[in-house]
Amino acid sequence: MLHLLYTAIFSEMLLILTLVFKTPLRKLVIISLDRVKRGRGPIVVSTVGATLVVVLSSSLYSMAKIQHRTLEAGILNPTDQVLMSKHMLEASLMGFLLFLSLMIDRLHHYIRELRLLRKTMEAIKKQSRSFEDGKNGHTEELKTLTEEIATLKSKIKKLESECEAKGHAAKSLETEVEAHKKQSEGFLMEYDRLLEDNQSLRSQLQSLEQSSLQS
Repeated sequence: MLHLLYTAIFSEMLLILTLVFKTPLRKLVIISLDRVKRGRGPIVVSTVGATLVVVLSSSLYSMAKIQHRTLEAGILNPTDQVLMSKHMLEASLMGFLLFLSLMIDRLHHYIRELRLLRKTMEAIKKQSRSFEDGKNGHTEELKTLTEEIATLKSKIKKLESECEAKGHAAKSLETEVEAHKKQSEGFLMEYDRLLEDNQSLRSQLQSLEQSSLQS
């Protein structure tokens, strides 16, 4: 389970890095995501997400049961300690996995919006240039064209500001990716520590069992 979660997390992080940086694979990834969001793709993604939420809820419920049992007993036995650590790590990884999935969806949405805005800006600029080239007409036509050009320029400025805002949003998402990458490395270190604690606890339990048998 943990290996599968780590594999999914690193795959999603690699996918996010591919979307953030302009590489030859970026276009292929965007096309793949476009296809996933068509037909039965959203249903499959929603099903997988719902399954993760159910498993996450199960882990949280198990943690609550162990906590309740510990409060009643007044002491945390080694088995419950190992199970508590395992459920906590699984819940953290599943929550991080769901967050990365949401980040991929938002990144894909922003990239598509930026592409549409750029195409619209190019079309408006071409139309504006054609209007400016056709100024050699009557006075009324020139006045009308001037007003239309002013309107188009205001639209261009608005689209440029929106494009800049989307670019800032993409940069902030890139910063978040780096932060979560460091957090994932911390999870790996915590997982190694938990494995060592688990091995130590098992050794202690074996020693206790041998002592009880000898008694």
